[in-house]
Amino acid sequence: MNQSNANLFAALRAAFPPNLDALAIETDTGLLYSWRDLERATAMLANLLGSLDLPAGARIAVQVEKSVEALLLYLATLRAGFVFLPLNTAYQSAEMAYFIGNAEPAVVVCTDRNFGWISQLAFKAGTQHVFTLNENRTGSLLARAAAQPDQHEVAFKHADELAAIIYTSGTTGRSKGAMLTHGNLLSNAQVLKSYWGWRSLDEGGDVLLHALPIFHVHGLFVAIHGALLSGSQMIWLNQFDPKTVIKKLPEATVFMGVPTLYVRLLAEPGLTREVARHMRLFISGSAPLLIETFKAWQERTGHTILERYGMSETAMITSNPYRESEGARRGGTVGLPLPGVSLRVQDDAGENVAAGEIGNIEVMGPNVFKGYWHMPEKTAEEFTLDGFFKTGDVGKIDAQGYVTIVGRSKDLVISGGYNVYPAEVEGYINELPGVAESAVVGVPHADFGEVGVAVVVAKPGVALESARILVSLKATLANFKVPKQCFVVDALPRNSMGKVQKNVLREQYSA
Repeated sequence: MNQSNANLFAALRAAFPPNLDALAIETDTGLLYSWRDLERATAMLANLLGSLDLPAGARIAVQVEKSVEALLLYLATLRAGFVFLPLNTAYQSAEMAYFIGNAEPAVVVCTDRNFGWISQLAFKAGTQHVFTLNENRTGSLLARAAAQPDQHEVAFKHADELAAIIYTSGTTGRSKGAMLTHGNLLSNAQVLKSYWGWRSLDEGGDVLLHALPIFHVHGLFVAIHGALLSGSQMIWLNQFDPKTVIKKLPEATVFMGVPTLYVRLLAEPGLTREVARHMRLFISGSAPLLIETFKAWQERTGHTILERYGMSETAMITSNPYRESEGARRGGTVGLPLPGVSLRVQDDAGENVAAGEIGNIEVMGPNVFKGYWHMPEKTAEEFTLDGFFKTGDVGKIDAQGYVTIVGRSKDLVISGGYNVYPAEVEGYINELPGVAESAVVGVPHADFGEVGVAVVVAKPGVALESARILVSLKATLANFKVPKQCFVVDALPRNSMGKVQKNVLREQYSA
């Protein structure tokens, strides 16, 4: 029996328009890429990876600045049948050492300026190949790929084979690699293509204004797969700049952002109904969208933001409706479970709660990941006996089926759309000289939605300085993880069981 190739790249490539010389991507610096450019460049990069004699399932770890070439490397990795491992550009040496040591990538790609220290970490961990790739289209990766043929047969993959690993920090401080398969990512992209009404060229054609980073699910999978699977053009911004976004809005039809981006756009006087007139859809995710932002956007632009909910382990789970016939877009909610996704809210005893009651959100569907890399026990812990994934989020479903996220069971802080796990940050603080213990909590912030605050207790007889603690953290951690404020106190509040009362700290420091 012949099985069809379930390689995600094969599906994306099949959606390219018939005219390969048509425009596919335009950058904010004026570079133009045709669909043929995407076809040829991914073939050459895939051939380069294929020439390295890598083992089956080899991981390709990538920490580079955003560029179209970085996107092409992702697509080439899929095309060649390997596993893509994107890493946040803000990660520092301690974090990179862990990821490289844990994932054991066969190939690491980094920027020229980080090559010295990253190559040392990589070679020490047994990585065979380290290439460089810079945002200005230079580096050894492209130089080596230039000598490769520009035709390549897409590697055969089954739907349950790995396509990517996305690291999502554990609340114990130990990062977990969520294993996403070709089937996970393709099923989610196909559902969203229909649910969000992506239009192909013969339907008028969408244009995605891409201003997100491409090292996590939102920018790399949700945005890019949506555009490619509908043969849509992209306007590519290497960095988010509110003035540039507003300037480009009249040329686009779809925009995706985290709430922080919408807050910053609203601060620009140039954001008007006229510049947004041509837009079809504004989507928000990765963090809660404040109702004030939701309403302000409606008033300023005449558009209602579509909020959705997803995770590294699941890609998208729910979405507010796109079409009015399917329901209203309700501010403060993340909408309805997507077609094919089962979502339930249970109490701590594992029983379903009534509509409107708060409980633990659990999901099941073709989008749900395969498990955590090298962590079978952790994987088993996070799934129920009947196959539902425990998201760790706390929420409720109303009588109409709309889901509202009310909190996170594990004290996750989402700052500017990035996940910050307090236990990880606390681990670094507690290692600093003179620190007895610490607690990190999230407090509301007008721009980032939420920011971390560190509350630190000194060892007896030691005088700690808040500013020095933050300076030490900035040298160790990605900037988005570093608390915005630090307070040195005599003791942390505890309950009768001796557990730190983070709810008390949140209330105390929110002001």
